[in-house]
Amino acid sequence: MAIKMKTTVALKAAAHCPSHSRANISIRDIDFAIDEPTERGGTNAGPTPTDAAIAALVGCTNVIGHKCAKALSIDIGELTINASCDFDRRGVTLAEEIDVPFKKITLDITSSGTATQSELDQVATDVAKYCPLSKLFRQSGTQVEENWRTT
Repeated sequence: MAIKMKTTVALKAAAHCPSHSRANISIRDIDFAIDEPTERGGTNAGPTPTDAAIAALVGCTNVIGHKCAKALSIDIGELTINASCDFDRRGVTLAEEIDVPFKKITLDITSSGTATQSELDQVATDVAKYCPLSKLFRQSGTQVEENWRTT
């Protein structure tokens, strides 16, 4: 008898927030800080919430990229991912409500593997289908541009 995989799981995080800017986060057995830079009254003990969102997209692109490449039998080797974002700060400064604060995110993804450009394009297509963070940003109205290339 085959074991049925759960299709929905509960993700949990807990935080102690000792100041206006710092949240000490616990997820599973990992502890880390989300904080603001010193020039905004923080202690710079970790990424800002918006930095963490971009970092999550980068991490998810890496994980799902490798899963998709494996499923397609494509060698992508190690990835180098550089992200840049056009971020509308008017919302976080309380100047006005902004529907799409992350206007555009560009990911430049370089593969060290033997994959051809055509194969990387296949991986990119599947990553766009399956990466939950990419879908989250895209469905919120953010333009996500992924530039996959070989070294």
